Amino acid sequence: MTASKPPPTGLRARKKAQTRRTIQEQALQLFLAKGYENTTVEEIAAAAGVSHMTFFRHFPTKEAVVETDDYDPMILQLIAQRPEEEDTLTALHHALAQGLKTVYATDKDTLLIRTRLVLRTPALRARVWENQHATEETLTQALTARRPAQSELATRVLTAAALAALTTALTIWVDSEGTEDLPNLVDSAFITLQEHSPQTKATS
Repeated sequence: MTASKPPPTGLRARKKAQTRRTIQEQALQLFLAKGYENTTVEEIAAAAGVSHMTFFRHFPTKEAVVETDDYDPMILQLIAQRPEEEDTLTALHHALAQGLKTVYATDKDTLLIRTRLVLRTPALRARVWENQHATEETLTQALTARRPAQSELATRVLTAAALAALTTALTIWVDSEGTEDLPNLVDSAFITLQEHSPQTKATS
């Protein structure tokens, strides 16, 4: 998960979303064919049938065309829907796993390409911490609203641990070139985390 935009509403917003998706799809194809470093913004814009100024209206940088997605709003909604009795780590597990299964079922190839690029391209890998920190802040706010009595430290630690588990599962998936089942990897990562966190429910 990375910097995200809210779901589009209205005809104009949907057209903008479609243009953004077209730019992203063409960019990924070019990155596969030529390599990330060898692909220019002008080439991406031309392939998408837009001007380079239009490109920058949708993506402030070339890095953003790989990093940007719409996953965070979906995850926040799924967190809000989790049963109140679930501890924080369990709620995060189910929300992240459910959201990922949706993306995996409809956009597996694109997710694999984007994740591989992020993990294996130095310019993108250097930004992973910044993007993950932004996601951590967003999730922490949602979890605090869900359980205001829980300490800020506990919420932040559990959120950071959950994102680390997710990142590890994604890394193993990319290393397998997508042959491993990602939802199963995510479940296994969280099960491992919960098995080694005996105090989770006591602090949640």
